[in-house]
Amino acid sequence: MKKRRDGSFTEKARFTVGPDASIPGLLRDRARAHPTDIVVELRTEVGAVQPLSAIDLQSRVEEFSRGLIGIGVAPGESVAILSSTSFEWMLLDLAILSVGAITVPIYESDSAAQIRHILEDGAVSVVFTATSQQAELIESVRTDRIRWIHSIDRGDLRRLSEAARRITADEARARADALRGDAIATIIYTSGTTGAPKGVELTHANFVATIASVHQVVPKILDSTDTRLLVFLPLAHVLARFIMYMVLAYRGVLGFAPNIKTLVTDLQAFRPTALIVVPRVLEKVFNAAQAEAGHGFRRTVFGWSAKQARQWATAQKSALGPSPARRVRYRLADRLVLSKVKQALGGHLSLVVSGGAPLSSDLQLFVQGLGFTLIQGYGLSETTGPVLLERPDDNPPGAVGQVLAGNAVKISDEGEILLSGAAVMRGYRRLPEATAEALAGGWFHTGDLGTIDRKGIVRITGRKKELIVTAGGKNVSPEILEDALQSHPLIGQVIVVGEGRPYIGALIALDEEMLPSWLTAHGIQPVGIAAAGEIPSVRESLERAIAKANQQVSRAESIRRFRIIDAEFTVANGYLTPSLKLKRNIVLRDFGDEVDALYAEGEAERNGSNMDSRRSRRCRFRK
Repeated sequence: MKKRRDGSFTEKARFTVGPDASIPGLLRDRARAHPTDIVVELRTEVGAVQPLSAIDLQSRVEEFSRGLIGIGVAPGESVAILSSTSFEWMLLDLAILSVGAITVPIYESDSAAQIRHILEDGAVSVVFTATSQQAELIESVRTDRIRWIHSIDRGDLRRLSEAARRITADEARARADALRGDAIATIIYTSGTTGAPKGVELTHANFVATIASVHQVVPKILDSTDTRLLVFLPLAHVLARFIMYMVLAYRGVLGFAPNIKTLVTDLQAFRPTALIVVPRVLEKVFNAAQAEAGHGFRRTVFGWSAKQARQWATAQKSALGPSPARRVRYRLADRLVLSKVKQALGGHLSLVVSGGAPLSSDLQLFVQGLGFTLIQGYGLSETTGPVLLERPDDNPPGAVGQVLAGNAVKISDEGEILLSGAAVMRGYRRLPEATAEALAGGWFHTGDLGTIDRKGIVRITGRKKELIVTAGGKNVSPEILEDALQSHPLIGQVIVVGEGRPYIGALIALDEEMLPSWLTAHGIQPVGIAAAGEIPSVRESLERAIAKANQQVSRAESIRRFRIIDAEFTVANGYLTPSLKLKRNIVLRDFGDEVDALYAEGEAERNGSNMDSRRSRRCRFRK
């Protein structure tokens, strides 16, 4: 890692990306070098394993490529995919790219208005959907440019196979050979927390270079045929696409999990060696394991075992290592609880990569205490996914790593993280002013605040546009507190408030899924969210969690009061982005009365009023 005169950090690339580098070329090169490598492992409807070799996958991609040419898809044309994560998604994507067209992914959760915007702005002419219902949705917002709407469940992929018969293999290969690294590969519409989605234009070279830069960090993992990675994040998200291409490029095996609700079953069937997740997935895994332990003595044993895992991870990082007594306790915890958690994750997991949001220190230590190598990273759609990544042998708590080779990172005078290099997007589609603003001075302005140490290790401290300024003029980054609280099993979502107010507060939406098991474990009859908010033990548990989170900030930045709201923040109801980020402005707009009530009750309590404040509560502070 080299520090330059302008204060930026960079790492020299030990690879080159040629002018004709392309995503389909990654698979083609693997099929030539290792034709019998298993690249994808599919599951039939009855659960039987169906492995697919590199040469077989390449053959299928070439067939679909001929089919796309046969239905008239031209180089530079935009083709959209609206589907859950699946093998068919990957096959279509690779075929689209192979003929020089542009893949435009659409989230399953996107609204009709958002889809219409994507179809228009992306100049989409052909759409593939997974279901007839999705095809009907596309039809309802169809633009004049769209020629074809194909639905996989109607057997429309057979049309591609039939159209392929009219096109020679040489014609399809000529298209693939004509690809250039600077050509647009995909337009990803950002799931931004404000405004209309912007189309991020990423090139083939963006992906090829970023894949090579990650390989420079973990070559042994990517070059091993034992590496197995299950993709369960939406393929409309840049991180999932990146994962898919990366595994195809080297020696690992891919699996697909189309439904997050069956993730545990899919993990046990596929038995991955590596997982790439967002923190919320790990939080759900931990909370589900805790709920599975039940209540009473078994729950106490789970808590004790989780504590041993965290202490084991901490001891392993110390100069002396774990003591003999610590080793005994850890072996017992592993036998009682930890081994069962590992089996629930497939039993073969060794590497966990977490990105998208900070991981709480407790959860980080628990994952490491299970014996997994944990790497955290940072990236955006505009940086082709990961651009900062921890090194396996250097991953301090709270960090998101160092910049990947071929890129550079620095902190602006305002504390904003700036990035440049091979991973940075070409620009926003049809938005020259927004592109110029984002890439001002040759650096991509991320909008995230952070720090960088003398080794080039970056830590995220907040979001530039989401800073709260209290009535006293204190600048507060809400993410620090929100991320610390999010792992609590009772909390579905939390939003920290206080703009222009005398102190910081929080609105808490209880986790409807985890609430019944938590109440049962504490000897309380399960009730609905509204009633649960008035149970003293529920409020006391939340108060303890807030007191612990407050230890990470100054008193002026700490949460003084919280209010439980009878609400749920989801992607479906528009309060979360598809990458599970809170749409803060929309939540504050729709729940402004709850914020007002929180501070009104606080003022009434201070004045000795009899105003009912059962739903709002003042927080105590730990010394």
